[in-house]
Parts: sequence; C-alpha cells; structure tokens
Amino acid sequence: MKTSTPRKPSNNSNWPRKVTFGRESVTVYRREIPSGGFGFMVANYSAGKRRFDSYPTEAEALDAAQRLARQLSERQVVAASMTNGQAAEYAAAVLTLKPHGVTLTSAADTLAKCLETVHDLSNLLAAAKFYAARQKSVTRRPVSEVVAELLAVKAARKASTRYLQDLRVRLARFADAFRKDCCDVTTAEVQAWLDSLQLSPQSYKNFRTVAHLFFEFAVARGYAADNPVTGSESLTVGGGDVEIFTPAEIRRLLAAATPDFLPCLALGAFAGLRSAEIERLEWSDIRLAERHIVIGADKAKTASRRVVPISDTLAAWLAPYAAQTGAVWQGTHEAFYIAQQATAAATAVPADAQSGTPAKPALKWKQNALRHSYASYRFAEIGDAGRVAGELGNSAAVVHRHYRELVKPADAERYFAVKPAGEAANVVTLPREVAAA
Repeated sequence: MKTSTPRKPSNNSNWPRKVTFGRESVTVYRREIPSGGFGFMVANYSAGKRRFDSYPTEAEALDAAQRLARQLSERQVVAASMTNGQAAEYAAAVLTLKPHGVTLTSAADTLAKCLETVHDLSNLLAAAKFYAARQKSVTRRPVSEVVAELLAVKAARKASTRYLQDLRVRLARFADAFRKDCCDVTTAEVQAWLDSLQLSPQSYKNFRTVAHLFFEFAVARGYAADNPVTGSESLTVGGGDVEIFTPAEIRRLLAAATPDFLPCLALGAFAGLRSAEIERLEWSDIRLAERHIVIGADKAKTASRRVVPISDTLAAWLAPYAAQTGAVWQGTHEAFYIAQQATAAATAVPADAQSGTPAKPALKWKQNALRHSYASYRFAEIGDAGRVAGELGNSAAVVHRHYRELVKPADAERYFAVKPAGEAANVVTLPREVAAA
C-alpha cells in the first residue's frame, strides 16, 4: 500500500505534516523549544482521545506516525469484517468499562502491557489483589506490642494456661526475630525465619500456625494489610514410624536426668503420660499409696478424666519424691523442652583409656518416644489393647494400629525391669490395688 511518508528530515517542509496509510492519516507537528531547535509531536487518537507523543527528531516522529497510521488502518479493516457476534462482544466490553470511564482501546493496551509482565490473566488478577491489599490504610505498630496485645486478649478470653504459655514462648521468639512494624513483615522474611529454626516437621508446623494466628489478629485490627504467613511453605505432617527407646536407652536417660526432671521422665516412660499432661500434673494427683495417677479433665488432652496405674517400676522411681507438693514440673514449657534435649545430650560417655571403654555418643531425643515406649511395652506385656487404650487416653484401634507387635514380651520384661540402683532400700512395699481406667 502506498504511503506519503517522507523518509528524510527536511527543514524546509511545510508543517504540520500528514502521514497516510490506507484511509488513515496521522498529523506530525513541529514546535520550537526553549533551548533552541525543534521538537516533534505526533497526534495520537488510538485510545479515542487525542494525546501528543513527543520525539526528539523529525525522522523518529515520522516513523512513529507511519506505524500509528498502519495500526489505525488495520483496525478499520478488522472493524469492517466483524461478525454480528464480534460486534456484540465489542459492545458488551464497552458497556463493562463505561462505569470506570475507560475506553476499550486503552483497556486493551494496558492489559497487553500487563500481560507482558505477568503472562496470564490469573496472575494479573492476583497482582491486582496484592496491590490493593498493600494500599490499605494500616496503623503502624511494632510486632512486640501486637504480641503483648494478642496475649492479653487471649488471657481475657480465658484461654488455658498451657495454651497461653505455648503462645508466649513461640511468639517471644518471633518478636525477637522481627523488630519492626507488623505491616512491614514479608512472606520471604517469614519463610527465612521458619527455615532458620531448623525444626522437625511437626515443630515447624506448630510455629507456622502460631505466626499465622498472630497475623490474622494483626490484620483484623488494622496493624497489617495482609497475612504474609499464608504464602509461606505449609508442611503436611504424616504419622510416620513410631519411635521408642530401648531398655538400655531409657536407663541411660534416667541416669542422666536432673532431680527436677527425673519424675517427668519416669511418668512418661512408665505411665505413658503426654508431655502436656506432665506439665500440668500436681503431686497430689499421684496417689502412690493407692498405686494410681488421676489425670483430671482439666489436665488431659481429651478433656476427659482417666486413671493410670503405677507399676512397681514407676513406684520405685517416684518413691524419693513421695513428700513433694505442688506442681510436678515447676519450670516453663520452654524449659521442659530444653530439659528433654539436655538429658539426651548428657547421656554421652567419654572414652576411658585405662579401662579400654570406648566412647558412647549422646542419645538423640525422639519425639513422643516416652509415651510410645510405654504403649508398646505395656501392650506387649498384657496383650489387652482396650486396657492400654484406657491408660493412654485414646482408643483401642489406635493402640492396635501403632503398637501391636512392635516389641516382644521379653523386651517388655527388660523395659519394666529398669529400676533405680538400691531401690529395695528406698521403696516401701505398697498395696497393688489399681483403679480401673
């Protein structure tokens, strides 16, 4: 198609000039500029309204005008060949954009530019939502202050002591890592923090849950525009293999335990109590004379009361503490966790060159292994899933699924034979009556 576009700049040409392609013409203007010389502008009606596009040289302005004229001419060709359906679609698009004061042409141009960056419409919508969320008005408050407010609200709503303690411990670590305003914390920073903790999958999940709760609280009160934890990696924690301690390992752990932690260790190993239950337990709940432990509804995970028998082995380990009162564990939840790790670390035995005894590396603490050990050895000892389930506070189906034939009766005999040295001198013979679970 023929065009009237001059290809060489000419200072003697008449201005303004027109560039034509097909039936479309585009006007190019020349204007003097304050610094001397000329500037060039192309009248652009492609979006439905006139705007001027500026160019530093005549040649660039004429090239741009030619491209624009070609584009407008091609539009006319497309418009002339539109079907009724396409015309209806065009009309619908115009009406959709009308309330926003945006022409279809400008909307299409903007959309095309956005898609060059985000590649598809779903990403574009997500980007728009993210932008809108970030533009919300927020009240700037440091993470540490919002942590304190969250804990105060939970306490006012009568959250359990155990739950508040867990929140306090985890959020203290979070606040220490993020000394900034809530609204400035990003998903990448949250993910980096979770990764830096180097936790087991279950612990990772627990910390992430608490961080998510924190930001839901912050968003609801206008301290953050969105919840950055939502975009962080979420782990699915499977049941996995049941880990237990061998009789030799439990003996080493008991030998390494400090006096304040030893009863906790024995209660987990020889009564199957959960860590949370031990942390809530009072010495008055341990009825040595009656040979059972009462786990009240306020202390049990399932919020239902149960009675757990005290075996000869457990009685031997608890006998020195018979006169104790108050809480069995008087430290914090964090201190309980630290005591577990410290006890395992203390089982390391250095090599003895004189006796030729080789070194023994420290045992690794196994998650929930005290309770798993009791359940496994107890089931092997008595073969009664219902009775073991009653002692554990769960179902016979769970006992069958996780603990059946995990160990042999001979292993159970060795396990429950792990008693303190010189126990005969310290333990008073107690009645063997055990309350039904």
